[in-house]
Amino acid sequence: MATDTSAVDWPNLVIGMLGGDKREQEIARRAAATGADVRAHGFPWPEQGIPGVRHFDSPAAVLEGARFALFPIPGIAASGALFASAAPAPIIPDRALLSRMAPRAHIILGWADANLKAHAEALSIKLHEYEWDRSLMLQRTPAILEGLLRIVIENTAFTIHNATTCVVGQGTIGAVLARYLVALGAHTHVAARNAEQRAAAYVAGATPHLLEDLPQLAPNLDLVFSTVPSRIIGEDVLSRLPKSALIVDLAAPPGGVDFDVAKRIGLKAIWGRGLGSRAPLTVGASQWGGIRERIEAILQEEP
Repeated sequence: MATDTSAVDWPNLVIGMLGGDKREQEIARRAAATGADVRAHGFPWPEQGIPGVRHFDSPAAVLEGARFALFPIPGIAASGALFASAAPAPIIPDRALLSRMAPRAHIILGWADANLKAHAEALSIKLHEYEWDRSLMLQRTPAILEGLLRIVIENTAFTIHNATTCVVGQGTIGAVLARYLVALGAHTHVAARNAEQRAAAYVAGATPHLLEDLPQLAPNLDLVFSTVPSRIIGEDVLSRLPKSALIVDLAAPPGGVDFDVAKRIGLKAIWGRGLGSRAPLTVGASQWGGIRERIEAILQEEP
């Protein structure tokens, strides 16, 4: 059932945007096009500005009286700071900062850490995480995979075609990546815990395996792609990979690769976070579509 957007009073809605990258420029532009009061800090600001968007030097000014706050997809670092590619200082969404928001406020973001959840609960702010929203992930997957292909091309001395590859995990990104690799002519293996996912990988033209098979597969692999956000690729796998192998971790924190072990062994391992920024216009537009739907649904549900 389509959402009735007529009841959304956009011109009286304050939306504060903190952190991000060039994707946030497109999100801000589209948010401002609704007539909302959009404020921004922490992402690259174009010289010509963004029509209808006010740029502030202070995160506190951005959130002052805001009913909605938009934080970036990459989430929060171990330090507690938001991902912010153009902030002069770390943006830490602590209780003092969040307390500036309007009553019954909402934060829409990729994912929240324990500290942010605790602060939001104490202030009666509702969090809406969409890192694992399958529809949004599918829409930005092409940009992520194009960015991944660039990483592989720039960091290898061999072609993807005829290379022996392994995709670890068959969630949204992993399943599409496996199909891309098969189409590019790679000898594609897939390691997944779920039997149905392994069957789907087989149908897509890849060779399926259990996660426990990774150490045995490792000596023959040229490329390893992790999409599982838990430590799957440790020393038992890394120590058996060829020295020419490339490992790329596409998973959300804490990631699936032990980078300390990879560095000690002398393997090239890259954490491919934020690859959606490869196509900021496309990805920003799809993200705003999902964010707008959430805002409309929230306001429709509230008395």
